[in-house]
Amino acid sequence: MNLSEINKICEKTLIGHLGIVFTGFQNETLEASMSVDERTVQPMGYLHGGASLALAETVGSGASLLLIDPEKFNVFGMSVSASHISSVRQGKVHAKATIIHKGQATHVWNVEIKDDSGKLISVARVTNAIVPKKEE
Repeated sequence: MNLSEINKICEKTLIGHLGIVFTGFQNETLEASMSVDERTVQPMGYLHGGASLALAETVGSGASLLLIDPEKFNVFGMSVSASHISSVRQGKVHAKATIIHKGQATHVWNVEIKDDSGKLISVARVTNAIVPKKEE
């Protein structure tokens, strides 16, 4: 699976609704961006923490998907936790997932979310289960 394919399968999902777009993959890292707009802010106009968590889980899960054989395995998020460091009201946020554990049954990712100027907005830890597909 490549970036075009992963962006295509996400179009009509929560990921597409939030405007998350995968932008780069190399050396077991995956990057994605999301606009800070009416879809992703809370009522006071700041990026919603839940939108940041959705971005973190999306980039972490997408990264696992690019490391496995999707014909044989599914990726399921097991855990996501985050610390919100700073706030942002406009532009885009950019997430980068870096693998810190690549097991046969689990992947653990560190995700940093930054604004357009590179200021750290949130840090997250995403744990995914790598589950063999069952025969139908």
